[in-house]
Amino acid sequence: MTITPLIDPQSTDFNLVSAEFRWQVPAIFNIATMICDRHTSLAQQTALFCENEAGDTAHFTFGQLKTWSNQLANSFAKRGIEQGDRVAIVLPQRLETGLAHLALYKRLAIAVPLSVLFGEEALRYRLHDSGAKLVITDSAHAALINTLRDDLPELETVLIVDQAAEHADPQTESFQHWLQQGQDTYTTPTTDCNTPALLIYTSGTTGPPKGALVAHRCLYGNLTGFELSQNFFPQAGDVFWTPADWAWTGGLIDGLLPSWYYGKPILAYAGAKFDPEKACALMEKYQVRTAFIPPTALKMIRQLPDIKQRYQLKLRSIMSAGEAMGAELYHWGKEVLGVEINEMWGQTEFNYLAGSCSALMKTRPGSLGKAYPGHRVEAIDEAGNILPPGIVGELAAHTDDPVWFLGYWNKAEATAAKVTGSWWRTGDAGYKDSDGYIWFVGRNDDVINSAGHRIGPGEIEDVLLTHPAVQQAAVIGKPDALRGQIVKAYIVARPDSDVGHELAEAIKRHVKIKLAAHEYPREIEFINELPLTTTGKVRRIELRQREQRIAQ
Repeated sequence: MTITPLIDPQSTDFNLVSAEFRWQVPAIFNIATMICDRHTSLAQQTALFCENEAGDTAHFTFGQLKTWSNQLANSFAKRGIEQGDRVAIVLPQRLETGLAHLALYKRLAIAVPLSVLFGEEALRYRLHDSGAKLVITDSAHAALINTLRDDLPELETVLIVDQAAEHADPQTESFQHWLQQGQDTYTTPTTDCNTPALLIYTSGTTGPPKGALVAHRCLYGNLTGFELSQNFFPQAGDVFWTPADWAWTGGLIDGLLPSWYYGKPILAYAGAKFDPEKACALMEKYQVRTAFIPPTALKMIRQLPDIKQRYQLKLRSIMSAGEAMGAELYHWGKEVLGVEINEMWGQTEFNYLAGSCSALMKTRPGSLGKAYPGHRVEAIDEAGNILPPGIVGELAAHTDDPVWFLGYWNKAEATAAKVTGSWWRTGDAGYKDSDGYIWFVGRNDDVINSAGHRIGPGEIEDVLLTHPAVQQAAVIGKPDALRGQIVKAYIVARPDSDVGHELAEAIKRHVKIKLAAHEYPREIEFINELPLTTTGKVRRIELRQREQRIAQ
């Protein structure tokens, strides 16, 4: 079948495309139908390449995905998984993760993707809050989940993907056994596009995580941004890869699901942690042409020597999101990878809102790009008024949008608190310039107020990374009696650096020259590693809490 993109690949004017675009959201829309079952003409084509740390490889076709997900959906039905039931998936990138999602969407159940990096408290909170009825996981995580059963009254079954039925733990059941027991034909119920599909928990950079309930229509709302952030996806020969966990919006809705929507293969690599050498080797081996690589991972790849000489990469586009990328990474990507990295901005609750498309617009390094076709983004004041160009406010998205979520799970008041009129308040401070480009200043909680100046940490961190001794950096506001706050930088130095007072002073001068006198870090602390969320974002809240403890 012909898969028609929403944006004409022959387009040459981004502003014209955005002005003319209108959503035509299908009233009936089921993610599994659209990313798998409709690809009848592609039944023999590869949908998924798999590799694990041991080097074992496999590949699977769209036809196999359809058959096996039908079998699993039938087994779910036999065992009482009904519409609206929550089912947690605690798995890395692997075949069974994709099959679980497909089968749950077919059952109109709600998938709850959870990271394999979560510890006891993180899993307990999310499984209890969601009321998960079933958990699908591997043997490495089953024991931990079983220890939590007393705190999870709604949990009935733990299903293990790498456990044979004849060797089943009495507290668990075998995924393969369930799969084999199901018939290979299944009729997916007619699905209203507003039917809940996913419950994705926010990464919790500023407080306890909240479950964002996402409808089937969200995938459709992602498509204009996905197509443009990947420079007119799909194209012949496209193979997609992302190191982002499929439990995260970035890995799942910005990678796996849209790749399959367009009938293109994606690479799944089940590695325990990100390895830049392995990342380059994988992209070379599988001839990856399109990718989503978060800024933290790009910074690690940037540290590798002689990338051009050592790897024959075939990349034609990279999208990066999750935190501010900055101009330094953009210039490095263009020079070393031969790709103008397209930055993207969105949230779990309101995804794929804005970004760049180097094939259609002039990139302004450091900017988030422009609102993608079909989305409206503005900087607003506290009353919800749209601010003039160049004035910093809170970045907000108009709620008449198919990608907007359904609300926070069991937290209607928290949802309402973030809506002013017709605008969803993202909590990100920024502004639009006179040409419509969006500039990120920082999270509202991260913006530093020093002697009357509002200072965003992102720009300072970007400049810090241009110093040859700086490997990673995070900037916060430290309380100060005179200025209200001062800029403080936490820095992970490169291994060969002579850490001490002289280096700290040199870094301060570097920032002062590059930016402004009021923006340089008046205090620098060298640390071994930065606190990160499971999605690779810096947890500045932990650094601020650290300062508070020291002050006490």
